[in-house]
Amino acid sequence: QVHLVESGGGLVQPGGSLRLSCAVSGSTFALSAMAWHRQAPGMQRELVAAISGSSTSYADSVKGRFTISRDSAKSTVYLQMTSLKPEDTAVYYCTAIRSGSWGQGTQVTVSS
Repeated sequence: QVHLVESGGGLVQPGGSLRLSCAVSGSTFALSAMAWHRQAPGMQRELVAAISGSSTSYADSVKGRFTISRDSAKSTVYLQMTSLKPEDTAVYYCTAIRSGSWGQGTQVTVSS
C-alpha cells in the first residue's frame, strides 16, 4: 500500500517561494507517476502538476511558476513554487496516480 506524507507548506508573502515535499513509501513503482493537486476553500480540487516517466505537465494557472520533480534515491516528489500569488492559497495534496493514493495535505497560505 502506497503511503504519502507531504511537508513544506506554510505562510509566505506574495512573490515568495516554497518547496513542498512528498515522501513516498510502500512502492518504488509509484514514484514513476505522481501528481500534486490543490483545494482552495469553497473550491473543487484541481490538478496542479504531474510527472510520469520523464514527462511533466502543469495547470495553465501555474505554468512557468511551479516545477514538479522527483528524487528516486530519496523516494520523494517535490513541488517548487515561485512567484506565489494569493490565489495559490490552498491545501496541497500529493497523489500517486497508479494506486490512487492521496496524502493528508499541507496548507499553503500566500498573504501579506
